[in-house]
Amino acid sequence: MKSYSVCLRESVLQLPRPDCVDSYKRRSGKWRPPQAAVKPNSHLPMRSFEVKNRTSAEDMKSLRLITAIKTPYLPDGRFDLEAYDALVNTQIANGAEGVVVGGTTGEGQLMSWDEHVMLIGHTVNCFGSSIKVIGNTGSNSTREAIHATEQGFAVGMHAALHINPYYGKTSVEGMVSHFDSVLPMGPTIIYNVPGRTGQDIPPRVIHTLAQSPNLAGVKECAGNDRVEQYTDEGIVVWSGNDDQCHEARWNHGATGVVSVTSNLLPRLMRKLMFEGKNNELNSKLLPLINWLFQEPNPIALNTALAQLGVVRPVFRLPYVPLPSAQRLEFVDLVQKIGRENFVGEKDVQVLDDDDFILIGRPY
Repeated sequence: MKSYSVCLRESVLQLPRPDCVDSYKRRSGKWRPPQAAVKPNSHLPMRSFEVKNRTSAEDMKSLRLITAIKTPYLPDGRFDLEAYDALVNTQIANGAEGVVVGGTTGEGQLMSWDEHVMLIGHTVNCFGSSIKVIGNTGSNSTREAIHATEQGFAVGMHAALHINPYYGKTSVEGMVSHFDSVLPMGPTIIYNVPGRTGQDIPPRVIHTLAQSPNLAGVKECAGNDRVEQYTDEGIVVWSGNDDQCHEARWNHGATGVVSVTSNLLPRLMRKLMFEGKNNELNSKLLPLINWLFQEPNPIALNTALAQLGVVRPVFRLPYVPLPSAQRLEFVDLVQKIGRENFVGEKDVQVLDDDDFILIGRPY
């Protein structure tokens, strides 16, 4: 008991005596708030020399046709990997040089990160020796972008696609810091699409990022004047607008296009990017391109691929198919361009409203 009471006395909180407080004030002077323990460049990216040996920014800079690949679904909303593999094989067979996995077209915004990274890894494992795999690992959260990009490179992607923070927008300095956090991990394409993010990436940000050897280039949706500005400065640019990509490629110095339309017409889009200026072909494709973007992408593309019979008519909400009148328009466009130029082998169908499955619950 005696020793126990001693322990109790010794454990009692010792409050400072008034004279000690006065002494503390004299000793410390003005009170200062605690400082956060922030050290610049303290984050070490999770990377390996094997990743560096496998891919480089220079490998990406010559790609002329990159397809923003569609993600197809099973009736319960999970990935239809058999249909996905067929889509990617079709791209390879018709001359596409790269695919963006889980981009806006591929509905990365509707995926969990587990699904996202799994699909990147699957694409690399099955097709990485035949086509460049660009994983959309961007986010409006820098922490998530870092984590997803580390995982993407760890499963083998050749490059990352990064968007500027959207909705919760940041300053120019914040953009630079955001991109600087992911650039050290590997080859990177910066994606500027103000129509979706609500904020333009100004040229001074790209000029700063261009100092990194890992900047492969820019996917630019702000118009061909911006494309030409960058290409005149030696920065690689891919057009992000299918309706402008022909002019961007042959009149404004773009290396190529990251295309939605090539999901449907990979051979003709390759011809548009590889075989010189072709105003006749470009004019022939423009009505289809305009049809594809009458509603936010990928609504029309998903509808078209279902009508062509190459994916199941399954939509993850909030995307829904185009109305029947627009589906009839697509049948007419296929006939004008020629069914033989489109992916798949089945006759194009209109499909009834009841043919489509809309998935909103957890899968």
